[in-house]
Amino acid sequence: MKTNLMIASVALLSALSAPVLAQEADSPIVGAWQMTSLEVASADGAYSTVPYSGMVIFTEGGTLSVQASDANPDAEDTTYTMNGYEAYYGPVVVDDEAGTFTITVASSLVRALEGQSLVRNFEVTDDQLVLTPVDASEGWRVTYDRQ
Repeated sequence: MKTNLMIASVALLSALSAPVLAQEADSPIVGAWQMTSLEVASADGAYSTVPYSGMVIFTEGGTLSVQASDANPDAEDTTYTMNGYEAYYGPVVVDDEAGTFTITVASSLVRALEGQSLVRNFEVTDDQLVLTPVDASEGWRVTYDRQ
């Protein structure tokens, strides 16, 4: 009897969660993306390329993971990096209509990011993803190719 109740509970939970996962899987942002360029804006608004590499992964289950590295191991620390390296993950909510997502950072190399909600703009065209900050004063743009 206990086994049947357990099986029924698991089946019910699976049935209730399946539509949510299916909706998230329909988003064009779901998948693994390889960084092709990182650009930062100067005071005059002109963008220049920074030698960077990395990946971002959006799972069907609603998790975002970022790993990125500056080619210069002596790069200055930033809001998002330490020793030229950026790494964080957490639950993500994607709004395809608005072209935004919000990640709540669960764990990060830069501990000050933990618990913060970061909102980003995104645009997917064919197999290319472009991310920009909602706050344009942050002055960066990252381009990725789908893996």
